[in-house]
Amino acid sequence: QVQLVESGGGLVQAGGSLRLSCAASVRTFSIYVMGWFRQAPGKEREFVAAISRSGDATRYADSVKGRFTISRVNAKNTMSLSLQMNSLEPEDTAVYYCAADRTVRIYPSGGSMAYDYWGQGTQVTVSS
Repeated sequence: QVQLVESGGGLVQAGGSLRLSCAASVRTFSIYVMGWFRQAPGKEREFVAAISRSGDATRYADSVKGRFTISRVNAKNTMSLSLQMNSLEPEDTAVYYCAADRTVRIYPSGGSMAYDYWGQGTQVTVSS
C-alpha cells in the first residue's frame, strides 16, 4: 500500500507562485509513474501533469504548459514529488492531488483511471 501526502497549498494572488510537494511512504518510489490532478468545485477531476519513473519524460495539460513544472527526486533517502506553479490564475483554484501509477509505461498517462494510489489533496486558492 502506498500512502501519499500533499503539502504546500494555500492562498495566493493571481500572478503568484506556489510549490506543492507530495511525500510517499514507499521504499520503491522510483518504480511509480507520478502525476498531479486537480478538482475545482462543481467540476470533474482533471489532469495537470505527470512524470515518468526516472523523471526523463513529463506530460502537461495544455492549460498549465509553460507555467507549471513537475519534478521528482528518487534518491534513496529523499523521495519526493513536486509541482512548481508560476503565473497562477484564478482558474487554477482547486484541490490538488498527487497520484501514483504502478504500471510500467514508456510515457506517463494523463488519465486518472491509470493511477492506483491517491493522496488526500491540498487546497490551492488563487485570488484575482
